Amino acid sequence: MKNILFLCVANSARSQIAEGLARYYLPESIQVTSAGSIPSNLNPYAIKVMAELGIDISQQHAKAVEELDTHLVDAVITLCAEEVCPIFSRDVQRLHWPLIDPAIGSSSSDEALERFRMVRDQLRQRILVLAELIKMPSGIDSIESHTSIRVNDLAKSTAFYSWLLNTWPKEWTHRYATFIRPDLNLNMVLVVSDGKELNHDTLYHLGVNVNNQQEVIDAFFSAKDAGLTIFKPPRTTWKGTPLHELWLKDPDGNLIEIYARLTDTEILTKPQNEQPTFLVAGTEADTEDSDVN
Repeated sequence: MKNILFLCVANSARSQIAEGLARYYLPESIQVTSAGSIPSNLNPYAIKVMAELGIDISQQHAKAVEELDTHLVDAVITLCAEEVCPIFSRDVQRLHWPLIDPAIGSSSSDEALERFRMVRDQLRQRILVLAELIKMPSGIDSIESHTSIRVNDLAKSTAFYSWLLNTWPKEWTHRYATFIRPDLNLNMVLVVSDGKELNHDTLYHLGVNVNNQQEVIDAFFSAKDAGLTIFKPPRTTWKGTPLHELWLKDPDGNLIEIYARLTDTEILTKPQNEQPTFLVAGTEADTEDSDVN
């Protein structure tokens, strides 16, 4: 996304607020504008609720789509809910964020302000997500994934996910149930949230399988460039299932494993002591103490 256009009908409230927020939160390299199919005037309530955030949109004005050089636009975000959204004929990236027009409703100024604040806050959170996505470099190509979900009632949750995934679990114990769908490259574990210590077979994390050792290493450098938290740097582990693996933490502290299975030739290089082999020089000291194998 280099040039974003926010579209609604009147270009008086939602799209104007979105334009102001995007200009404020997105990188300066991103061009932002807004327009409408039947433009009217910038709503004073939009100016007021944006001023509450310290953002001045008073110099913005309503514009018709036809006024713009649409050949520069590469992303369109429509904000219409119940109305018919403006038509944008060019082939560009499209997002649709349906929001009720805050200008429609009671004429009470207090109620109107609350409606405008609600739309402003919803748009702000969406644009904050967009800002983070734009900054993030390209991710990794995975060939399968596995995850675990903490549940309170293993029996009921197992029944629910057997319906959702249309398969019985491959196995279950008194503490967990494992679902496998080879056609979806999915391996999911339900774990009872009973506060007891988990062993290495019960996975409290999201795992993403990549093709080979080099892709694990590449994921490490990509994660560093993106400013992500490295929990364990790339290494080859030999105990249990031999893997090349990288462990990350997401913003909430959840563990993410990026791994590749060893080839037959690589397995032959297993050290006698079976201690992990680090794949990037100088990262041994970066490993955090953990029970994760």
